[in-house]
Amino acid sequence: MKTYVILFRGINVGGNNILPMKALTAVLEENDYRDVKTYIQSGNVVLRSQKKPDTNIDSIIQNKFGFRPEVITLEESEFITAIKNNPFSSKEGKIIHFYFCKNSPKANAEQLKTLRSESEEYYIEDKVFYLHAPHGIGRSKLVAKIESCLGVPATGRNLNTINKLQSMINNYA
Repeated sequence: MKTYVILFRGINVGGNNILPMKALTAVLEENDYRDVKTYIQSGNVVLRSQKKPDTNIDSIIQNKFGFRPEVITLEESEFITAIKNNPFSSKEGKIIHFYFCKNSPKANAEQLKTLRSESEEYYIEDKVFYLHAPHGIGRSKLVAKIESCLGVPATGRNLNTINKLQSMINNYA
């Protein structure tokens, strides 16, 4: 049985795509996922499964909750590699962000350069866009247009959340 990190994009934001974590846990367990753990309402799940839960989870959500969220699934090893590849690991957790991409990004270098503020730094490795945003992401023009810059669906998590998910994975050991 393998461990997976499941990241939902665009749920529980502004009263749209409401997906209560308790109900999500129950429906995933009903569909043979094991040891389901969630973290905060933005859609972070760690679970165990015999098979990779690719398109299955978005279909389950569609059937049970009436909408089909974007779901990014990472095997434990992919998630740990993303953590190891973080070039900003010595920085504060709330100002480092990982944007996990559905597919390999087709980055628009000119758009990234134009939208990036002077204080923002970024790095792309495999299917992860790493962002150091020392002034936060609330007003970041780059973050507001991140998917158009990357050319693929993506969902972001700050380093504090990444560390919490890693801790949840470690509890399976």
